[in-house]
Amino acid sequence: MHCKACELLVESELKDLPNITKVKSNLKNHSVEVIGDFGQKTDIQIADSLTALVKSHGYTISVEKQIKDKKWSDFKFAIPIALGFLALFVLLQKMGIVNLVNSGSVTYGTAFVIGIVASLSTCMAVVGGLLLSMSATFAKEGDKVKPQLMFHGGRIVSFFILGGVIGALGSAFTLSTPVSFILGIIIGVVMLILGLNLLDVFGWAKKLQPSMPKFIARHVHGVSNLNHMLTPLLVGIATFFLPCGFTQSMQIYTLTTGSFLKGGFTMLAFALGTLPVLALISFRSFSIKNNSKAGIFFKTAGLVVIMFALFNIINSLVIVGVIPPVFNF
Repeated sequence: MHCKACELLVESELKDLPNITKVKSNLKNHSVEVIGDFGQKTDIQIADSLTALVKSHGYTISVEKQIKDKKWSDFKFAIPIALGFLALFVLLQKMGIVNLVNSGSVTYGTAFVIGIVASLSTCMAVVGGLLLSMSATFAKEGDKVKPQLMFHGGRIVSFFILGGVIGALGSAFTLSTPVSFILGIIIGVVMLILGLNLLDVFGWAKKLQPSMPKFIARHVHGVSNLNHMLTPLLVGIATFFLPCGFTQSMQIYTLTTGSFLKGGFTMLAFALGTLPVLALISFRSFSIKNNSKAGIFFKTAGLVVIMFALFNIINSLVIVGVIPPVFNF
């Protein structure tokens, strides 16, 4: 498991079995405790039967603890690719074509790029699992297209409206420079933690990743089990509240915008960034983590997210005069 969303997804897939009375997953030691009546099955047979339920999401369950290969060799490819992205980023900034980071703020371009990374990261597994379970429910009735369109439409519209509400709340509080600085640092730190988690080599970073309380997220995830014509729309809206660290970091940022439109368009850009991959999940089985080059991709994405985090932290420090300007673009 990679994040709190993984905990939720594993539990939600196992808890509905009639012979299981309790499921408790633990990100800290990568385990899941399952209590139930399995008849005469051996532990290995039980593990194999449970794996069948979560294998489509990229998980396996075994009796013995698995030693994870951190694949440090992936950095031989990830670092040059990330440096290439950095060079392209600086070039576009110099040319004035794209303003991804400007005066410590996260622009629509940044939000869109973060949305792409988030949609491909394992932190979006819970949204993919939610979407797949909903799709399977309606596919049984022969309705494959309309539910998907309602889900994505509801998600995009709700991200704009709810993002705007958060931005408007920021204006009501009239954030001072010190408060804006603190929120900017929080955004940077959250993104830094997310980037470290994407590298998948520092186990301690998983404990720091922010997430929504399980008892709330579990109820949100349960919406997908309802069979109603408005369910896809409600599920799309509910994804705004699911435990995705990238979404939460963007939500924190929208609070600093102090504007309904800026907050709304920021979350809209983020949602549009996640749309291509979620659309692929809707209509076909797709998961970057099952690809043989997944390690290189995640480490590259992690380095890029860390770069965004450092840009925001440094620019926040520049704004309050703690350090002199570091970048001249």
